Formats: sequence, C-alpha cells, structure tokens
Amino acid sequence: MADPYSTLGVPRSASEKDIKSAYRKLAKELHPDKNKDNPKATERFSEVTRAYDLLTDKDKRAKFDRGEIDADGNPTGPFGGGFGGGGGGGGGFRGNQGGFRHDGGFEGGAAEGIDIGDIFEGLFGGRGGMGGGGMGGARRGPPPKGANVSYRLKVSFEDAATRANQRITLSDGKTIDLKLPAGVESGQQMRLGGKGEAGPGGNGDAIVTIEIGAHAFYERDGDNIRLDLPISLSEAVHGAKVKVPTVDGAVMLTVAPGSSSGRTLRLKDRGFSRKDGTRGDQLVTLQIDIPADDMDLKARLEGWADMRNLREKLGV
Repeated sequence: MADPYSTLGVPRSASEKDIKSAYRKLAKELHPDKNKDNPKATERFSEVTRAYDLLTDKDKRAKFDRGEIDADGNPTGPFGGGFGGGGGGGGGFRGNQGGFRHDGGFEGGAAEGIDIGDIFEGLFGGRGGMGGGGMGGARRGPPPKGANVSYRLKVSFEDAATRANQRITLSDGKTIDLKLPAGVESGQQMRLGGKGEAGPGGNGDAIVTIEIGAHAFYERDGDNIRLDLPISLSEAVHGAKVKVPTVDGAVMLTVAPGSSSGRTLRLKDRGFSRKDGTRGDQLVTLQIDIPADDMDLKARLEGWADMRNLREKLGV
C-alpha cells in the first residue's frame, strides 16, 4: 500500500478529524455498492480503508511516523534490514510477499500474534527461506467496519417526560423514528446498529446523544416534575378547582379552603418515566398572587388584621 497520508490525500500534520473527514468523502465515492462494475474502485476503497485504519490508531500512526512499521502495518525490521517494504534487493522481506501483514478495523484491529520462530526460520534457511514465499501465509484480521457516525438529538421537555417518538434524519438522508428509553436523561446515548458509514466488514453504528431542553415553567426533580402554580387570594381563602398544566395535558386540581403559599399538592403519574416503566409525579406548589394596587381588596380588608405571630417558629 502507498503512503497512507497520500492515499487519503492529507498532510502528515493532519488531525484525527481531518483524517476522518477525508476517509468519509473517499468511502462514499469508492464504496463497492456504488462501483459494482469497477474493480479498481473496490481495490482503491480497500486501500483507503487500510490507510484510515492505520492513521486512526494512535499507536500504529506513531510507529509509522517513526519508521518502525510500513504502510501495511508490517515491522520495518528488528535487524535494521528491509522488513515491510523497506530496503532494496531480492532478499528483502516485503509486505506483499507473505510475512505478517494484517488489516485491522477501526473498532479494534490489533495485530494478530507474531511467531518469532517463523522469523528466524525464514532468516536462516528454514521454512520458505529468503527467496520466494518468505515467512509463510499471513493471517489477516476481519475486514474493518465503517466508521461510527455521531448525532445530537434535541428533545423537548414534554417529549422526554412522555417518551414521545422522535424522528431523526441520518447522514444518508433516510429518516427513522426513535423510541426514547425509559428513564431518559440528558447526555444519554443510544446506539443504532448498522446505521453508520459503510465499510468492507459492514456498516458502523450511529451514536445518538440525547439533549433534553429546558422548560419555561416545569422543572425536573429526579423522576418528578415541579411546578409553581399561581392562585388568587380568593381561591386560597375559599378553596377552588383550578386548571393545571401537565406534560400530558391540562387537568383539574382541588385547592382546599385556607391554602397557603408554599403548600405542595401531588398529581400521581404525571412525571418522567422510570427505568422500570412506572412514572414519577408532578409536584404543584401553590403561590398566592396578590395584586399590587387593587383598591377594592384594600377596602375589603380595611380594619382587619391577622393577629397571629406567623414568624414565631423562626424565633422572632
């Protein structure tokens, strides 16, 4: 294989992001499914994939840059000779003449075990000798899968609480509907098998990171949802049935006579889903809203005062 940097068309100083971008562009152009009648494109696709595999493996890339391995991942020689495509002359061990070449995938792709005994047999007149077959048949790893593709899915607060289906558009233009997992949290990831980039060993995966949006008046508290509910003074004094919003739609809530600000009422099963499939509750905290300049209210309260020591428990 040619120099992997040249194969991908990137400079030696290229970042991992640049390498991935170059690979994806070439993989789309050269993929066998798009070039069924062009064997050269298929061969080129394999070269591009091997180059990507080497350059995205930090250890392999460092060894290649130091000259310790060649473009096929073969050692350049523990004895200073021409292992792996180095050196001239007929006695050199080239990567395409057997030896211990391997093709790893970008999901792992570590080299298969190398039998040192095989090396010495080849060097000193053993099996295969220095001439033709080299060190016997090479063992190859599985063909690499395509690259994984990352997506960020923004989900509304209500949809996250109710686990409403979400539609996502993939890089190939196809759309799929996702069912949110029970107990969904911001930052949680979903793996969609086979929905990533194409590769000789099959498609990579799509990794979807969920981001739950904030809400204007709801607040998440574990599996529960909190809501501050304004009520009027008359509703607090006399009691009332008031309409309350929930993520599942509005419901009627009974406010008992004599309710104070800060009192919390519970609406069962109106919160977020738990991992066991049940749901949390909605906790509604009453907040009495008194108008600032209501002359009628002032007139009605003229001469009346609440003589209780409301702050006695505070020691004042």
